[in-house]
Amino acid sequence: MLGRLRQMLIKEFLHVIRDKRARFLLFGPPIIQTLVFGYAATLEIKHVPIAIVDYDNSQASRDLVSRFQASRYFEVRRIADRREIADLIDRDQVNMALQVNSGFARDLGKGETAHLQVIVDASNSNTALVGLGYVNQVAQGFARDFRTAALQRQAPALAASLPEIVVERRPWYNPDLSSQWFFVPGVIGNLVLVIVVTLTAFAVVREREIGTLEQIMVTPIRRTEFILGKTIPFFLIGLLDTALISLAGTLWFHVPLTGSFLVLAAGTVCFILCMLGVGLFISTVSATQQQAMVTSFFFIMPAVIFSGFGSPISSMPVFLQRLTYLNPLRYQEVVLRSVYLKGVGFEVLWPQMAAMALIAAVMLTVSVLRFRKSLE
Repeated sequence: MLGRLRQMLIKEFLHVIRDKRARFLLFGPPIIQTLVFGYAATLEIKHVPIAIVDYDNSQASRDLVSRFQASRYFEVRRIADRREIADLIDRDQVNMALQVNSGFARDLGKGETAHLQVIVDASNSNTALVGLGYVNQVAQGFARDFRTAALQRQAPALAASLPEIVVERRPWYNPDLSSQWFFVPGVIGNLVLVIVVTLTAFAVVREREIGTLEQIMVTPIRRTEFILGKTIPFFLIGLLDTALISLAGTLWFHVPLTGSFLVLAAGTVCFILCMLGVGLFISTVSATQQQAMVTSFFFIMPAVIFSGFGSPISSMPVFLQRLTYLNPLRYQEVVLRSVYLKGVGFEVLWPQMAAMALIAAVMLTVSVLRFRKSLE
């Protein structure tokens, strides 16, 4: 058995090594996509284009506008007439507009509320909410400084004796609040999912499509040996790709690996076994490589969306939150980010690994039984 299995493994590895395109697709795109995701995927919104029309044109209003211009979160465009706002938003040249009405400085001087009008393009609700938050921060900072300056002019002694509350932030695990530290570990799980599932499904379907599967079956090789020979190479390739992507994320984006490499390896092994089971199952329901590609797409996209990679699972409807427990990527994302950023070990992550091991056992058993039946 070992001799036949060894020959099967040699055949699969030779097929990959001799194919220049396959060699590049296995190792080139994962690293390229890691770099692309690391730079493009972010929770921060910067350089929000905003149009500002100042009808007051006072020292106070100019001070307020200068704060928006100095902020790294806005790209300010000054306009003279509010009627330009609708056209600019329709043409996607600005996402929001700020109107400072005449009498702004007068109301502040009287101690009355000075109103500002903010017009927001809410077609992208996330950008709109974040942009409004930035506007509120700038406006509140201006109001606080204005009150402090007015009090210091009118009652310097009282201003000096007033208590002040200072909020000190102490972020754990990500001191600079970098989105790259959050996304890069998650990219590892996504890319390994795509690579292992597609390779496993396509390899078996390709044998069936070109007619070599029947030729292999008439040889002394057993069905179990054939399945192992098809899955072990992709298991090893998945481990190698995980190492390459992790190395790229650590060296290029400086994402620290604070936890144990053994814990990360254990979680990765459980996850790859899950993906092998999924890929093998797809191969049993697909007759051609085109069918395998479409079927893989229907699994990969929901798996990524329901993994918590881009948006928290807690924000999903309760029904969908329960469905995520069937998604192995959900658990692997927790393992990756916890090991990378928090440095936790088996005592914390054993529920995630146990869940992946259970899913892997079920998927591999069902897939192998179904695959053996499809060969008979």
